[in-house]
Amino acid sequence: MSSAAGAVAALRSTTAIRERAGQLLARARAGESSHFAVDDAALASAARTVAELTRQRFPDLRIPYHSRWRHFEAGQVNRAARLDVLLGPVDAAERARTQIDLALVSVLLDAGAGAGWGYREAASKQTFSRSEGLGVASFHAFTAGLFSSDPAQPLRVDAAGLAALTAERLGEAFQVSARNPLVGLEGRSAVLRRLGSAMREHADTYGPLGRPGALFDALRSGPTVEAHAILMALLDTLSGIWPAQNAIGGTALGDCWSHPAVPGEGLTAGWMPFHKLSQWLTYSLLEPFEWAGVRVQGLDALTGLPEYRNGGLLIDAGVLRPLPADHATRTWQAGDTFIVEWRALTVALLDELAPLVRAELGLSAAQMPLACVLEGGTWAAGRLLALRLRGGLPPLNIASDGTVF
Repeated sequence: MSSAAGAVAALRSTTAIRERAGQLLARARAGESSHFAVDDAALASAARTVAELTRQRFPDLRIPYHSRWRHFEAGQVNRAARLDVLLGPVDAAERARTQIDLALVSVLLDAGAGAGWGYREAASKQTFSRSEGLGVASFHAFTAGLFSSDPAQPLRVDAAGLAALTAERLGEAFQVSARNPLVGLEGRSAVLRRLGSAMREHADTYGPLGRPGALFDALRSGPTVEAHAILMALLDTLSGIWPAQNAIGGTALGDCWSHPAVPGEGLTAGWMPFHKLSQWLTYSLLEPFEWAGVRVQGLDALTGLPEYRNGGLLIDAGVLRPLPADHATRTWQAGDTFIVEWRALTVALLDELAPLVRAELGLSAAQMPLACVLEGGTWAAGRLLALRLRGGLPPLNIASDGTVF
């Protein structure tokens, strides 16, 4: 892969994610990793744990996608229906554009909040933390017009509205204070401002306003759309929003990190891609397309999400054994080889765990795609084990700037 453009394109494929993650897993299984040992016997037990929790959460086994829309349901409040009421009598396409506007900014705000932050919702009088809190807070920030430049059109995200967003305004909307600190507040607001700039640079996709919801029109060419096509559109147009320390030929790679044991051709050698937030966003855009009558195909082209809960499940269930003696006490950086490898092993092992979970539940891959395994599922089981073992804290402490985790 001699050209920078070709290398960047190769690293944006979920095929590359899976191939490279699989190579690191094979290496760890062979005992060649200094970071992790793999206990394959624990996979079956982990699958039973996930299957049991899935049955508890969804007794009828009608499992929804793992997406931001689940967090908008926190506290058993149907906020999607509330959004419909606020929108009024608009057509299906405009409803989808608005839902995409909301989902995109909400996902970009969905990195680890830290254990000390919470959001109190006035209407329900409930307090939410972590991902649910970020989801509920971003929902209300959106409906209040925080991301729109036009007070007459509050239910919108546009480039001018994002350009005006400050950490202070975001912090106020998220109820941040000295007693209610949110990790990575500056990083979150900076990502959204960069989102506005990126959408202006790609007006052919996002229109003259620079609106995320214009993706619906850009990708809707018939009754179906491929899940990987949604992801590629996001990666091709929004790579500039991520911190640019990881780059090839001046093009930011985003959630793609160096690992010395990752093979590859030419300029791709040594790079391990994940694109976690972009894939989480893709999962969260499935429903707006489907609700508007566009069927999304090829869901399992997307990978599992390498983050605290899925990766934590594998450590806490005994499938992965961290080898550094200080793994639980030191503060890791997202780019540390240990963390890159943990995330890669998580991607590869989720692919192996999924069919075991389906077998436990008697479901096929068509009935339970990976998006449903995650929701049923691995993410919830990771949270449950963390709660039992450490009061909810993940097994590893990773410094976050609000743009990866």
